Amino acid sequence: MHLLFATSIVPDGALASGYEIANAAIIAALRRAGVRVTVIGFTWPGKAPVDPENTIVLGAVDVRTESASPFQKLAWVAKAMLAGLTFSSVKLRVVQGSEVRAAIENAGPFDGYVLNSVQFAGAFEELFGDRPSIFIAHNVEHRSAAENAAAAGSALQRWLFRREARLLKLMEERLCRAARFVFTLAEEDRAALGVASDDRSAVLPLVTRAEAPAKRAPRRIDCDAALIGTWTWQPNRIGLDWFLAKVVPHLRPDFRLRIAGNMPSGIVSTHPGVEFVGRVPDAQAFVRGAAVIPLISTAGSGVQLKTIETFELGLPSVATSRSLRGIGYRPDNCMVTDDPVAFAAALEAAAADASDVDGSAFHRRQIQALDAAMELGLGKLGAVRREIAA
Repeated sequence: MHLLFATSIVPDGALASGYEIANAAIIAALRRAGVRVTVIGFTWPGKAPVDPENTIVLGAVDVRTESASPFQKLAWVAKAMLAGLTFSSVKLRVVQGSEVRAAIENAGPFDGYVLNSVQFAGAFEELFGDRPSIFIAHNVEHRSAAENAAAAGSALQRWLFRREARLLKLMEERLCRAARFVFTLAEEDRAALGVASDDRSAVLPLVTRAEAPAKRAPRRIDCDAALIGTWTWQPNRIGLDWFLAKVVPHLRPDFRLRIAGNMPSGIVSTHPGVEFVGRVPDAQAFVRGAAVIPLISTAGSGVQLKTIETFELGLPSVATSRSLRGIGYRPDNCMVTDDPVAFAAALEAAAADASDVDGSAFHRRQIQALDAAMELGLGKLGAVRREIAA
């Protein structure tokens, strides 16, 4: 079976975000199942695809809102209004639909599409109706947009996020309705998208690496707790705001907390132990230097890749319930609470008695469940292909 994997940004091997880590795991699972995968989409400016022989590059585009100029943001908004598209999809309209169609036709004979999230599929939705498709919903995007609207700091932002939520809901309904099978990354997302039946959807458990982490020497602890993330992404920002405002004030003054990653303006903490360290050269080394990892998601949908990585590494953690969405197994050294005072107390207790576990068992479970789910979805697509051939 040959499938065209349609995605906004093609893999470049960097695995710099949760989205890219998820894509690598999904493409690897497709190939383990015997599928020939050709990826089509855009690159980041200055980046090259990691697998050029099996990748169709439509051009280079930077879709990050936080680094765009005010003029570029205004242009995206105006273009979205005129086209009736979401803000996230209109960023990819840097080529004409006819160019995308020509690129698809040049891919050679193939059996169907894997529509990877809503951004690319929504930008060129009319092009993907000629073959059966699988839709991969990384998140329930319309719910995330509605949560972003509720947390927005201005009336204009609220209006834009509400518009995004309305359009995304309609788009997700169309993509799910047209797909032969839908994959989500969390169990609760199946019902939220209206595809809870096992004949219509399944959850893809993910991993953050191809092989289980090798056993290492005992860790050198540099701080009590560490956070790393893309804090400019609004669902992550909401969780960080909750953590700094509600949890951190209950930590003792000498508790050492380091926060890495690009930080949007307005993020501050008066706690003497909080240190914002910006970008770090080795994310895994950074988190391994902490006694405990706070998993602080309070918004969004889909799965938290930082949770999966923490469990793969066997690191002690304290998690909100939202941080465990899409996770079927919780290790013994993960405490769960949504109460800020209890969260702070659990962090202090875990930091005082940091105890790692073997994360390889969690990794093996995830791979086995991922491959089983992938086989189920591909079986549905294969049945459709056989019906068409007959």
